[in-house]
Amino acid sequence: MNAPAHSPFATVTAPCLSDLYVGPLDALSPPDIGAPPEHALTGSELQNTETLDALLEKFAAQYDHGDRRAVASLWSKWHINAVLAPTLLANLILERELPIALEDTRLVVTSEGRTERLCLAHEGTPLASRSPFIRFETLLDGHLAPLFTTLSALSGASPRVFWSNAGNVFEHYATMIEQHPQASPGIAKDAQALLESRHYPDGRRNPLYRPIRYIESRNQDVKRVRKLCCLRYLLPEIDYCGNCPLEGCDRRVRN
Repeated sequence: MNAPAHSPFATVTAPCLSDLYVGPLDALSPPDIGAPPEHALTGSELQNTETLDALLEKFAAQYDHGDRRAVASLWSKWHINAVLAPTLLANLILERELPIALEDTRLVVTSEGRTERLCLAHEGTPLASRSPFIRFETLLDGHLAPLFTTLSALSGASPRVFWSNAGNVFEHYATMIEQHPQASPGIAKDAQALLESRHYPDGRRNPLYRPIRYIESRNQDVKRVRKLCCLRYLLPEIDYCGNCPLEGCDRRVRN
């Protein structure tokens, strides 16, 4: 016999990751959980230079195979968005660590070569620690760092460009999650603490340190500005991003 709803033995269903795609995140698509489609790539294949080069070549076709650094940077933005949205939702709201290391993930890739969504084996395990660097360790060292090393080697763009893209998206989603219907007060404080730390606990430079500045103009408007340019101005097919730190970047794009 099933326990009545008021019983202390009633089953409590843990929230699903897909249930969190509401409010400011309702336009996004959650990752697949469970067995991946047959055509899904393993995340570790992105460390194979031939595989990643082929994806970048497909992606570059829509930009007339323009500047390789800018193509790789733009490709990384799509991938980073697919990774960071579910990772931060699970980490901050559910206090779970997703199986997000490259070797543990699968990717659904579009015909243009960009990452469309992730496929994950499960919905995560309880956080081992709430320390900012430990709770995001798998994301930083197990996924982003090895991917950015390979992207940099293939494209010639500095790793700082890709880390800047990641910091921009990380700050964006951390801020959005503060407005989530299920957010508790101070929910993003550990994520913000990570962005405010100049170094890792072991002394390494933190590549996500202060990726964004908010600048107040004379008329008291506040502008969100990236620390580093994403290089998209090198691709004439696309417009200025709106957050570029380079003065006159929008003018160079449009002329």
